[in-house]
Amino acid sequence: MDTRQRSIRIAMLPWLAHGHICPFIELAKALSKRNFYIYICSTPVNINSFKQTISEKDSISIKIVELHLPNLPELPPHYHTTNGLPPHLMSTLKNALDMAKPSFFHILSTLKPDLVMYDFLQPWVPTMAASQNIPSVLFLTPGAAASCYLFHIGRKKPVSEYPFSAIYLRDHEYDRNRDMFEPTEDDGYTDTQRRVNGCIDGSSEIILIKTIRELEGKYMDFLSTLCEKRYVPVGPLVREPETEHEHSEVMKWLNSKQRCSTVLASFGSEYFLSKEEMEELAYGLELSNVNFLWVVRFPVGTNISLEEALPKGFLDRIGNRGKIVQGWAPQLRILQHSSIGGFVSHCGWSSVMEGLQLGIPIIAMPMHLDQPLNAKLVVDAGVGEEAVRDKYGNLDRQEVAKVIRKVVAEKIGQRLRKRAREYSEFLESNGAKEINEVVEELLKLCRVTRRQDSTELLY
Repeated sequence: MDTRQRSIRIAMLPWLAHGHICPFIELAKALSKRNFYIYICSTPVNINSFKQTISEKDSISIKIVELHLPNLPELPPHYHTTNGLPPHLMSTLKNALDMAKPSFFHILSTLKPDLVMYDFLQPWVPTMAASQNIPSVLFLTPGAAASCYLFHIGRKKPVSEYPFSAIYLRDHEYDRNRDMFEPTEDDGYTDTQRRVNGCIDGSSEIILIKTIRELEGKYMDFLSTLCEKRYVPVGPLVREPETEHEHSEVMKWLNSKQRCSTVLASFGSEYFLSKEEMEELAYGLELSNVNFLWVVRFPVGTNISLEEALPKGFLDRIGNRGKIVQGWAPQLRILQHSSIGGFVSHCGWSSVMEGLQLGIPIIAMPMHLDQPLNAKLVVDAGVGEEAVRDKYGNLDRQEVAKVIRKVVAEKIGQRLRKRAREYSEFLESNGAKEINEVVEELLKLCRVTRRQDSTELLY
């Protein structure tokens, strides 16, 4: 018998952001090795950026399906993604995804999956799935501590009743994220809160979340009580390290550095430092007297050279102590290198998980959204330190230098590294425990049926 007929079929619809799509792909890869057949739905512009991450072997059980958003004058197809999207068009992109309901309905009707897995901004997905008698599960790609704080407020609970004092927002962090908390409609909820609450309420019995219980168990338990749905961890979902042959110069430079003597500074693919932040970080790295590898990115369409963006004379002054890579670098390969003793990060959740997986302490420089909350967790868990901004939210070069030195060159850094390595060893020894539990939970929800393949939608 064709094993694909006996496989559980899952249709996945992640939010249209790189940081959300990647965990869905990694979960798809893990499930595909356990007799699941996955359809990943996204827009053509996103598909073009991630299709090469699905190997020929994985593509046997993971298929890509195009989701078509409407053609809006202000949102051409190259903006059907958050990558490079002007901030003022974010709400337009959310609404455009809502308008793609007919496209997704056609996908479900044609593919007839056993389960739908969806993201946090699409409350219409579980409703649509239920209309076709298909169970659906919310998969949250942010961590439990950050979700805990945001959902507590999103469910209109007083901040004074929030039980975890280590996880909070400073005034300037709240101000930067004000639109996440302050309602725009008479019902007292923001658009995001309404969407998230609908996604939580629509999930069938459980909610999957990208974390490990050993790090965030108490936050998961709180979420389960708050949302009246059981939260199930899927593990860190760290992707396989990249091949570094194109960056052999980077690896050669790292080979010249002593063990744990160097920091990697990298801020994800969709977050960019302002001119002032770049300057403060540059001076902070210079003043720290610590070796550094800095991955610098500029927003799409920015017409500025590296020399213009950096302080005058910076490259000459740092000499061989620092190296700057513009654009992309093999982050996981770099973090694996023995010379890396710290990771200067914006604390996007995937970056936090990568740091823990590889046992590298984090120097937190969060920007917005869930990142400030992730930074507090990193500090509370004893796996990093934060370069705290001033009361106006500005970076300070002296603070940056102090924290880098603390993590790489001082005794506290040894303690942080030891704790980070404990998490790394735990993840190594436990392997696929979380995924195996996820499989059991999904099997309970699914009706195993034999269906003929419907291939006309496949990319």
